[in-house]
Amino acid sequence: MDTFLTGIMLFLMLLASFNLFVGVSNDAVNFLSSALGSRAASFNRVMFVAAAGVLLGCTFSSGMMEIARSGIFNPTMFTFYDVMIVFFAVMMTDVLLLDTFNSLGLPTSTTVSIVFELLGGSVITASYKLWITTGSLGGLGAYINNEKALSIIIGILSSVIIAFTCGVIIQWIVRMVFSFKFQKVYRYIGGIYSGFCLTAIFYFLVVKGAKGASFMTPELLTWINANTFDILLYTFLGTTVVIQCLIWFFNYNALRLVILAGTFSLAFAFAGNDLVNFVGVPLAALQSVQIADAAHALNGALTPETFYMGGLKESVQTPTIYLVISGLIMVGTLWFSPKARRVVQTAINLSASDRNEKEQFGATVTGRVIVRSALSVNKIVNQILPRSVLTAIDNRLEKPRLQKGEIPLPFDQVRASVNLVLASILIATATSLKLPLSTTYVTFMVAMGSSLADGAWDRETAVYRISGVLAVISGWFLTAFTAFISCGIAALLCLWLGAWFMIPAGLVVVTLLIRSNFLAGSKKEQQAEEFLDENMTREEIRNRLNNAIGKNLEQTINIFSDAVKALLAEDLSELGQCKSRSQALLDHIVRMRSQYYLMIIHGKDGDYDARNYYYRTFSNMKDVAQLLTKVVSQMDDHIANSHSVFKGVLRNNLLKSISDLKSLQKTLDNFILSGSTSDEVLLRLSNTNLEEVNLYQLELMKQIDINQMPLHRSELYLALLQFYREVVNRYTVIVLLQRELNHMLQDEGKGNISSLTNPETT
Repeated sequence: MDTFLTGIMLFLMLLASFNLFVGVSNDAVNFLSSALGSRAASFNRVMFVAAAGVLLGCTFSSGMMEIARSGIFNPTMFTFYDVMIVFFAVMMTDVLLLDTFNSLGLPTSTTVSIVFELLGGSVITASYKLWITTGSLGGLGAYINNEKALSIIIGILSSVIIAFTCGVIIQWIVRMVFSFKFQKVYRYIGGIYSGFCLTAIFYFLVVKGAKGASFMTPELLTWINANTFDILLYTFLGTTVVIQCLIWFFNYNALRLVILAGTFSLAFAFAGNDLVNFVGVPLAALQSVQIADAAHALNGALTPETFYMGGLKESVQTPTIYLVISGLIMVGTLWFSPKARRVVQTAINLSASDRNEKEQFGATVTGRVIVRSALSVNKIVNQILPRSVLTAIDNRLEKPRLQKGEIPLPFDQVRASVNLVLASILIATATSLKLPLSTTYVTFMVAMGSSLADGAWDRETAVYRISGVLAVISGWFLTAFTAFISCGIAALLCLWLGAWFMIPAGLVVVTLLIRSNFLAGSKKEQQAEEFLDENMTREEIRNRLNNAIGKNLEQTINIFSDAVKALLAEDLSELGQCKSRSQALLDHIVRMRSQYYLMIIHGKDGDYDARNYYYRTFSNMKDVAQLLTKVVSQMDDHIANSHSVFKGVLRNNLLKSISDLKSLQKTLDNFILSGSTSDEVLLRLSNTNLEEVNLYQLELMKQIDINQMPLHRSELYLALLQFYREVVNRYTVIVLLQRELNHMLQDEGKGNISSLTNPETT
């Protein structure tokens, strides 16, 4: 085999290992969050169950590997060199695409991307071959497996709709049976419900999934198919009787068993369906090499450019050893990747239905129209149905009121069991039919559907949740379009430039993988540390505020300082970074400010005054952060439009204002840490800085008159001075608020000002 093609194969195998690590780190939330969020078992137990599901699920994914070999393109029309080009372009594009989408925070799917990358790469490669040889694109359809590709695309798209619809219907039925106070009803029918769930899991994972297992013999498959009904009947009766007896005699909570079984099944289904996304293409490349080597041994005249890959169309059982190795890498990542654990914990925090925090998705016009239409339909239904029926439904959907200070679950065990069992059934069914679908989207849509049926989408959140669902669907189309075009371009460059493009492109891909997954922290990991204890005492609130004020003031002035220096240096790249930093700071402060709501709901009665100080302090910091993002954006636009920068005395005054602000920061930090300062000292400091701002502003007026400064430059300079003024005013108020809070605690005999010197202790 050609040495260059050998290098491509080894590179693809390296990417397969990276993809397994990335895939599990990012997608572990799909099968772990329900069990951990409902607190059905300890963290280690849930992880052990999920790891077992992943490892076993990998061995059932052999049938899915046909998608990469012949599911999208017709291998009989492609030479060995062609398919290796397609596989290289697919893997390279996949890494770059996922890295870009993750950086932008856009929804994406590894399944959608891999399918459309295969489609784009094969279409462009076939078009290139036809154009070179015939000068036209006639006969392009023979190169693509149109029927199979269309069924895959329809399967992915329809799975989103089916998952949401099934989530709504199944959860509504289950909730009508159990209600939110499910303990009483569960004692009588818990065995039947649990038996049905476990039987469904067994059927779809073992009976239906057995077709794709790499170790399954034809004789065993024949026996299973011939005795399916008896197997399911005895499984249902046996599990129902055993679990019902455990409930009656030992008060056993079988929902925990169902949730753990659902976690196992969803991890199983995830591995079975998604493994092809990570290793399907590299394994197809390896099998292509083996086929080409065997053919070359029989006919030495064959070359990579003349040997056609019809052998890929044959049904080949993927060696179990490859699947097991892949499973071990996935399990190792699941256990030892800190990123996977932190992302799961963050997802639980952010997905809690009653945290009353800022919604992840904003409202859209389409979402508003759908909500208004739904409200209109609801009014009509309420007029048609008898009052007794409506009352009965409302009673079943009535949620128990939380006690003051009680920590709510993101969702109860009934909904967690539905989410897990239903999602695993849908994914396992698709796997048995050899149809790839997005496990992320199916899991998300089932959860959204069950949330809607459970009444978690009330009038306060419905428009945001529906907008989020629409964002996921639009993200699917964006992912598909981008994957198709990007991989097509990559394949074309590979065909045109060969090694001159492929070698540097491979180095870039590896560099991006290392940077994204081993050197850079994720945004969710940063957010995970931002949540506060909602039951903090007044002293803890005060100390947390002191810590936050100093950090936010320091970041604010540092960003402003870096932005001004970048403006004067006409450094557009640095200004872009400052713009991102200022927006991140604003988002952080907004999230922290919103905690006042949870502190009021879940905190102790009588501490409203301290929570009010918390709200007022963060409101002032938010106003400063908003102005910072605005003024940094103005500076960025100024340089982007190639306008001239400030010179002479105006430049010197800007640099001096930075020095003044840093001096102000140190003084205010000392005031905050000391816990008190006199009005006279604080006002003198404030007035001194404001007088400096006025002097800078007067100098600007002179320069406008002398040098005929254009309006946009003078407006920018005034905006910079206004930011300086806003920092002085707002943070002076903040220091006064902190002093009032300190005095209040001292007067009550609860304060200990000396503790302020070490705010981290809280």
